[in-house]
Amino acid sequence: MTAQYIMVVDDEPDIRQLVSEILEDEGYRVVTAENAVKARELHRSRKPDLILLDIWMPGQDGISLLKEWRENDTLCCPVIMMSGHGTIETAVEATKLGAHDFIEKPLSMAKMLLTISNALRASQLEKENRGLRKQMVSSLEPVGSSQTLQRLREQAKRIAQHDSRVLLYGEPGTGKETFARHIHALSNRKNRPFVRAALSTSAGKDSALALSYLLFGREEQGKVQYGLLDEANGGVLFLAEIYELDQDTQTRLLHTLKENRFMRVGGSDWVELDITLMVSSSHDLLDDVHGGKFNEELYYLLNVVPVMIPPLRDHPEDVPELLNHYVDILTAQDGLPYRHISLAAQNFLRNHTWPGNIRELRNLVQRLLILGTETEVSLDEVEESVGTRIPVFSQEIGQIPESLFDLPLRQAREQFEHDYLIYQLKQADGNVSKLADQVKMERTHLYRKMRSLNVDPKKYGR
Repeated sequence: MTAQYIMVVDDEPDIRQLVSEILEDEGYRVVTAENAVKARELHRSRKPDLILLDIWMPGQDGISLLKEWRENDTLCCPVIMMSGHGTIETAVEATKLGAHDFIEKPLSMAKMLLTISNALRASQLEKENRGLRKQMVSSLEPVGSSQTLQRLREQAKRIAQHDSRVLLYGEPGTGKETFARHIHALSNRKNRPFVRAALSTSAGKDSALALSYLLFGREEQGKVQYGLLDEANGGVLFLAEIYELDQDTQTRLLHTLKENRFMRVGGSDWVELDITLMVSSSHDLLDDVHGGKFNEELYYLLNVVPVMIPPLRDHPEDVPELLNHYVDILTAQDGLPYRHISLAAQNFLRNHTWPGNIRELRNLVQRLLILGTETEVSLDEVEESVGTRIPVFSQEIGQIPESLFDLPLRQAREQFEHDYLIYQLKQADGNVSKLADQVKMERTHLYRKMRSLNVDPKKYGR
């Protein structure tokens, strides 16, 4: 497991040495500073997990330094104040300024270690709660008992044993982030941060500089603004839709990965980096490489362990389990009324094509729980909620489901082809020879197309 990073600030060399040795024996990584100037420099070079800060020091005292960090909004971790001349007033002032705790000198090493342990635990819980508030993480393990999901979970166990970079492919809504979090939970970094960024929305497509600030942080007039690399240092950074990176940020990330260090925008000092990087993409990045949109060298650095997360239509046997899972999650966490989804409704939903994948399923469950009045979700209710899909071969644009226009072009095309073939199969009574004549397509190619779209002609014969 990656050691947690503690900064000890004290003007007495003996105390710095003693505390440093004890903390290193306990498995922490320690840096020391003899005054506020050095502390400020170390604080800028790498974000610590905890700071032990002496109050009385020559030059700038600890209280003033704490106040400076708070006013600059760079108080990034728990701070434990130390003093040999402590008073209740001093302790209260330090607490108001954001200090986690206050310990007196001469130091009791047992008390110091307990205070540090409690502070780090509280900080970790706060980070986890903050992450949960930003985005509900309903499960750290992909849900489903199909062979597909069993293989994915086995793959996750193998990947988690190493610190390899992971490139997750899959359509929107398939659960790429869930899989990344599952790997993190199984890894030796499980107690360290998991930091996630959706590059398509976090900084705005037209703001390359804002995206660089988001990832790498910035330094301006002595003030440090930490980025996601700082936040994730020692843990895992997950970058969703990696193809959204602009060329300059791609180049900066490439150098970062090659050198295992980075420099904040506007900074002049290197920050050592220790992370596991996971990224995702909803399409093949190699297409972007060939199109000149993605840095080829960066692609090969990221493509160490490629993993394909299949669409839900490829493992429909998991639909009932997913439905019940989200009923349980949404009733427990959102306080929605419990409703049982009937077997007929579940069977109907197993045959739904789920263009929005697991995200669409979760939204459907939420809608059923909010709008329904009966204890049981009926087949009629599910059919109405999903919507009777009008064949997309209609010439009237108004009859095409609006949801189709919300999809990426490739998915919309696949959805059209899927519906078109089902309609034609019904006209041909499931006979593939008739179907081939109707759609003017060679049978070998037709079979391949039906397999890729998960269309089973046996379902439509009489």
